[in-house]
Amino acid sequence: MTELQDARTTQNDDDAERSPSTHPAASAASSVPSLSPDELTEAVHSITDRARAASRVLGRATRARKDRALLAIAEAIVARRDVVLAANRADVERGRAAGTSDYLLDRLTLDPARIDGLCAALAQLAALPDPVGTAVRAETLPNGLRMRQVRVPLGVVAAIYEARPNVTVDIAGLALKSGNAVVLRGGSAAQATNAALIGIIRDTLEDHGLPDDTVLTIDEYGRAGAQVLMAARGRIDVLIPRGGRDLIQSVVTTARVPVIETGEGNVHILLDASADEEMAVDLLLNAKTQRPSVCNTVETLLVHSRSAAAPGVLAALVRAGVTLHVDDRARALLPEGTDAPAATEDDWGREYMQLDLAVRTVDSVDEALTHIRRWSTGHSEAIITNDLSASEEFVAGVDSAAVLVNASTRFVDGGELGLGAEVGISTQKMHARGPMGLSELTTTKWIVQGEGQIRR
Repeated sequence: MTELQDARTTQNDDDAERSPSTHPAASAASSVPSLSPDELTEAVHSITDRARAASRVLGRATRARKDRALLAIAEAIVARRDVVLAANRADVERGRAAGTSDYLLDRLTLDPARIDGLCAALAQLAALPDPVGTAVRAETLPNGLRMRQVRVPLGVVAAIYEARPNVTVDIAGLALKSGNAVVLRGGSAAQATNAALIGIIRDTLEDHGLPDDTVLTIDEYGRAGAQVLMAARGRIDVLIPRGGRDLIQSVVTTARVPVIETGEGNVHILLDASADEEMAVDLLLNAKTQRPSVCNTVETLLVHSRSAAAPGVLAALVRAGVTLHVDDRARALLPEGTDAPAATEDDWGREYMQLDLAVRTVDSVDEALTHIRRWSTGHSEAIITNDLSASEEFVAGVDSAAVLVNASTRFVDGGELGLGAEVGISTQKMHARGPMGLSELTTTKWIVQGEGQIRR
């Protein structure tokens, strides 16, 4: 936890130049005095109220001002890269010493290339149209009333996530562009990194005439603060959890504020009977091995029993170091001497997030769809095929947020799909489904203008 500050005291300090190491949002780790439940609630509510005040200012900010701030934040992160990387090294070393799993350490780790990617996403956000004020529909009614439905910011967005400092920048950038304030709970694993990044963002916002309270954190209040946040109905407009199954389900079942469920990814790929082996090898290796710890990596491969490409595909995965958990028919397709555990019911439902892959043999597209309906988390599914009718049957039958034909599931990402960044990948069927970008952080307002019409 970070050093406790008085949440009722403003974090503005116009008389002193701040750095990420001294910014109140980024104070160094130390012991935290205990608070009574009432004091904790008051402290967190004070933060949400400050965010609400900031959102009212930001909601009226011009696109030009928001875009200048986004570009300036990217420049500031690059300029203070060494500070961010030093903080991140401390987090990673602490996590490794505590026995944190490799996949979480991978998500936690920043390097120069990943920081460049974060800054490029901010620049891409600045180049995108501003959703605020965009008309969803507009018409003049028969009685002469002029009606418009326009996009407006949600207001105050909260996010609870773990070991993902990239989310700090992504959500802050998306919120800024879409006119929202954010309250972040980034977790203890990335405590130092998040503090450094939030300090840079807040300093830059203030320098560009926007409220630094656009981006706030409750990390200093730990899990108890998160519980208060989840109950802050009327103070938080929407809460978005990002992380593993336990975190997401805890938020969904506990929160009293509106929640958009995101991201647990038990992703499937169907290797159809007609699939080309070379394409299939390339797609499966990319979808499984490029970055196994993320939610759009494939976790189950469904192999059509008539696939001539299957032996070559499975051999390529084994050579790449992937542990295959196979059914009996798939085992017969493996290279001789391959050590592969037998797949169990638990494997069909697992999000491995490492170099493991469940493999099941099916006799038809319909059988594959039946398996997906039983085990999918609703994230993403793909088919590799040269059969148009098979691809059409698959696309029509899959009920997930994203469906791909002859493309890696790694493309199910806001940046890859042109959103600039994403606040998460929604697996719900609400207004936001799939990668959530700028538009998904807005709601709508109906504006009706007349000349004295009354309803008869």
